[in-house]
This record gives sequence, structure tokens and C-alpha cells, in this order.
Amino acid sequence: MNKTPQPTQDCIFIEGLKVNAYIGVHAWEKVQPQPLVFDIELFTQTLTAANSDQLIDTVDYAQISAEVIRLTTDSRLDLIETLAEQVCQHILQQHPAVDAVHLVLRKPHAVREANNVGIKLQRQRNPH
Repeated sequence: MNKTPQPTQDCIFIEGLKVNAYIGVHAWEKVQPQPLVFDIELFTQTLTAANSDQLIDTVDYAQISAEVIRLTTDSRLDLIETLAEQVCQHILQQHPAVDAVHLVLRKPHAVREANNVGIKLQRQRNPH
């Protein structure tokens, strides 16, 4: 019995993307920006780009980084959960070559006694 080969699922990643943002529930967080750090994994197929050596055939991580920075600096949210979800949904909606996103969002100054606090999300494109 022959099985149809499945397309390779590769991962393009952005690690340690630092963005200052006004985010949090405390009064001081609404007037003083604080650093957020994003790690983003973009699951896609890269074979076409590997063969063509053309940016148009892959996911542009510089463009996605700029979009995440813009989304973050333009928002004034209470929760990192909300921002993380908005970033994942934006990537999936605006970049059809991305099949799934794994995102880690750290808020390193949120708890003085901790190195980091944050959230990890995994979202994938609806198969419809």
C-alpha cells in the first residue's frame, strides 16, 4: 500500500524580539512602558523557497517582526493573553503560507522575584 507523502512542515523562527509596550492592569503600567520579549515559531513549507532562492516563496520574518512591533506598540491592553492572541491571529490572517504559530510572550519585569513570566500559545490555521 503506497502512502501519499505529506508535505514537510518546517519552522521559521524569531527569537528574542524585544518591544516596549504599555501593558498591564496596574496604574504604573499604563504610564510607563515596559519590555516584552517574543519568541515566535512559524510553521510552513520552505522547499519552494529553498529551490527558488526567492523571498516571495517563503515567510518574510523581517516583515512579521515589524508587524508584531507595530501591533504591540499601538496597543494599550491590560493582559498579555490578549496581545498574544491578537499577534497569533494577525499572523495567520495576513500570512497564508503560515500553517501554525507557536508564540512565547515574556514580561520580564512583571514579578520582581522571577526571571520571567509570560504565556505560551499554539494556534493553527482552520482547515476549512
